[in-house]
Amino acid sequence: MDVGSERYDLTAETVSEFSDIVYRLALSYTGSREDAEDVCQEVFFRLFRKKPEFESKEHCRNWLLKTAANCSKTLLTSPYRRRSVPIEDTGEQSACDEYNDGFVENAVRSLPPKQRLCIHLFYYDELPLKDISRVTGLRVNTVKSHLQRARTKLKCLLEGEFDDV
Repeated sequence: MDVGSERYDLTAETVSEFSDIVYRLALSYTGSREDAEDVCQEVFFRLFRKKPEFESKEHCRNWLLKTAANCSKTLLTSPYRRRSVPIEDTGEQSACDEYNDGFVENAVRSLPPKQRLCIHLFYYDELPLKDISRVTGLRVNTVKSHLQRARTKLKCLLEGEFDDV
């Protein structure tokens, strides 16, 4: 190995270090705890099956997030999911309530998927626009547009909720 080149080696710690952000992204995207767990499992299965080489920890994180976003999209558009009928409300707490429990989080969940994904990556995972672009496969300007549109929608949805704060 060259003196100046560093590689990020995959270890068991990789799972524990990144499983939370992968799970949160999948939960934000799918809106279901069970689906998020399935996505998370699939992402790490792919990681250890393919064993890609990463230049850095950030490269690994971006690969995991992109894979999680793609697996979430695939899950939501699968033919099985379109044919299945949701179980009626059982009176239990919503699966998303584990992730968030407030006005802002409900408003974020009501956004279209691409806007919700950009908001999640920007505010929850604190990724820069360039990394969000890599993760989503969208151009940086498109990411900016999604963020701006999402902020506008959130402002309308939340108007009046926090006036007395």
